[in-house]
Amino acid sequence: QVQLVESGGGLVQAGGSLRLSCTASGSIFRINGVCWYRQAPGGQRELVATITSGGITTYGDSVKGRFTISRDSAKNMVYLQMNSLKPEDTGVYYCNAEVTRTSLSTQQYWGQGTQVTVSS
Repeated sequence: QVQLVESGGGLVQAGGSLRLSCTASGSIFRINGVCWYRQAPGGQRELVATITSGGITTYGDSVKGRFTISRDSAKNMVYLQMNSLKPEDTGVYYCNAEVTRTSLSTQQYWGQGTQVTVSS
């Protein structure tokens, strides 16, 4: 089976920076597209950023110019660099990836989430 684990969350003051990591492990043949989502307290899950297998990125309007998604395919890792953080960025951040397993089947996988709290 495939597992995704997020890390790097924590408490940071407004204007600060944080880098989240998503590490995939298991019977992986290839990681295709990857997304970061977040969910604010009492809010809906929101798409934050995406990156394709070719490195093409997209961002939600609320984070454009502040967040950067990247990947290191050799390490099966994806990152989310968050700069100029605002209190409204607070929430649980989730990694989602489409993974082709060594069996050559392809499925979507979710991490457990990591908490990001931005204080004012």
